[in-house]
Amino acid sequence: MSLGAVLNRFGLLIVILIGVVVMSQLSPVFFTRVNFTNVFYVASLVAVVAIGQMFVLLVGGIDLSVGAVVAVSSVLAVGLAQDFGLPTWLSVLVALLAGTAFGFVNGFLTTKFQISALIVTLGTLSIARGFAFIYTGGSNIAPIPPELRAAGRASVAGIPVVIIFALVIAIIAHIVLSKTRFGRSIYAVGGNPIAARLSGIRSDRIVIIAFVISGFLAAVGGLMISARLGAGSASAGTGLELTVIAAVVIGGTSLFGGEGRVLGTLLGVLLLGLVQNSINLLAVPANVDLVVSGVVIVLAAGVDVYRRLRLEPALARRALEKQHATAVPTAEQNERSRVKSEEKTSI
Repeated sequence: MSLGAVLNRFGLLIVILIGVVVMSQLSPVFFTRVNFTNVFYVASLVAVVAIGQMFVLLVGGIDLSVGAVVAVSSVLAVGLAQDFGLPTWLSVLVALLAGTAFGFVNGFLTTKFQISALIVTLGTLSIARGFAFIYTGGSNIAPIPPELRAAGRASVAGIPVVIIFALVIAIIAHIVLSKTRFGRSIYAVGGNPIAARLSGIRSDRIVIIAFVISGFLAAVGGLMISARLGAGSASAGTGLELTVIAAVVIGGTSLFGGEGRVLGTLLGVLLLGLVQNSINLLAVPANVDLVVSGVVIVLAAGVDVYRRLRLEPALARRALEKQHATAVPTAEQNERSRVKSEEKTSI
């Protein structure tokens, strides 16, 4: 494989490994079980929301409301149980339905009214965040139901259940995208909406379902964050939309739709988690986080454009040239065989 092909396939993993080696030298705390468990725990929370965002990006959309939906889910799951005495399962169900409803509204307005997904989700971001602050009055709601607290602290063989749960969601998403007709439709709609529509795919329905998945998984993320924080918070998920978009794009999902893998998204989330963890361990000022996030997003977008417009076409040309170079000797051999055959026949 050429250097370009290696970087295109394994570049992100190589960057992560280099970062691990460097941080293990800079901080004695980095290469410890406790630190790695913390990194994977936080990455799991982000990964669940990022997978939902990935579905939307694959169909050529974008969902800026996921962070606010996380907050709505968080305050509803805790608030309904505490303020109205609802059973935990019912308050959790309402929180999940609320996130799903926001996703449906985003998809419906985007497809049926042809409003830009950027504008629609920016509006629902404000609505959801505003509702969360109105409901809580700006204060955290605590304590959380004991079932949520137990779920946040549970572990299997020393591995937090939250991490296992995120991996299960990732596996399901991978199967859906790679093994089902719906998954193929997702890629088709994002790759070429007109061709997908002409081939009989109901593009609007696919886009709506993608937004619904994003809203639902954002709500799941809200429950997971509440379990970790021990409270329902209206400020939960602030800025999370930028983090998950950066993670998904870094992981190889195209901003233009039709291209991306779940494994790449997980690696993108892990890379950002390592960056955040490194900032904390090196005692970098907290406000630098925003600068780092912005730089990472810009770099991710630049890498995505470079990969699509330069690297992948160059690799495709090299493959064709190699195929042609292999085919030419074969054609010459066939011609020689034909000439020899004719000579034998004439003799």
